[in-house]
Amino acid sequence: MIHFHRPLSTLSHFHEHEEANHKHIHRAVEQKRLVLTMALTGSTMAVEVIGGLFTGSLALLSDAGHMLTHFFALMVSFIAIKLATMPTRPNRSFGLYRIEVLAALLNGLTLLFITGYIFYEAGGRLLHPSPIKELPMFVVAVVGLAVNLASAFILLGVGQADLNVRSAFMHMVGDTASSVGIVAGAVIIYFTGWYIIDPILSLLIAAVILVWSWNLLSDSVNILLETAPKHVNIDEVINEIRKEAPEVSDVHDIHIWEITSQMYSMTAHLVFRDDCSLSECAKVFHRLSGPLLHKFQISHVNLSPEYEKFLYHP
Repeated sequence: MIHFHRPLSTLSHFHEHEEANHKHIHRAVEQKRLVLTMALTGSTMAVEVIGGLFTGSLALLSDAGHMLTHFFALMVSFIAIKLATMPTRPNRSFGLYRIEVLAALLNGLTLLFITGYIFYEAGGRLLHPSPIKELPMFVVAVVGLAVNLASAFILLGVGQADLNVRSAFMHMVGDTASSVGIVAGAVIIYFTGWYIIDPILSLLIAAVILVWSWNLLSDSVNILLETAPKHVNIDEVINEIRKEAPEVSDVHDIHIWEITSQMYSMTAHLVFRDDCSLSECAKVFHRLSGPLLHKFQISHVNLSPEYEKFLYHP
């Protein structure tokens, strides 16, 4: 069996693509904006924790947990940009991108504990509603709403160009909606005295946090287990290879995995006809790199050729 690897050419293509991607990120994302938004979100989160404890509002504490998810999203975007500028090492050829995945896993587990606490407290308050200081609650909620609007505005320009920041921007939009709900809840409690509104709001916010934390855990575990990306169907990849390369009679030992978010890698063995020379195989590999990148976003491809006579007639 003949194996022919193109580590230099494929890694070169990978690094060229990554270099272009990183330049794109640095043009699209201003790190100062991310830092400013992180500072605003973190400080407001602390204010909501203090305000929730002072007013007795579980909804404010829940929204602080909600803000924690968005603070983490901003932090991950910032870390991803920083890691993109760090040179790789021979023993870390893919760099340190999986730090982002490990952080996501830790954050997802932390959020599960937070939502568990919120559900527990909200259940007790539904049975026995307790008075809260609705006016301070209203003031803190308005501050949170203003900060969320300001943060979304700061990220508006960069959030359209970079995927990581776009995700953080959508988180801020979601937190703005929850802040609107808390402001409205504080107004209703002030005029009606229906304290049960507070635990109901906290349950709704906790449900949102639970969904996001579950998705975060699921995505990070799938990456660490090196499962195929959700958008990639391996049968479709094989069909694309056969369509683009009629010289290939069979494809096997194909592996596709996610190094970190939006960075995909692939290895496969291609069986060529006996009359296909090694130089022609190299041309096929070069021809396949384009469709694999543009259709499936697979940037790191390592292909090994095999010949029918060696494979089937030892």
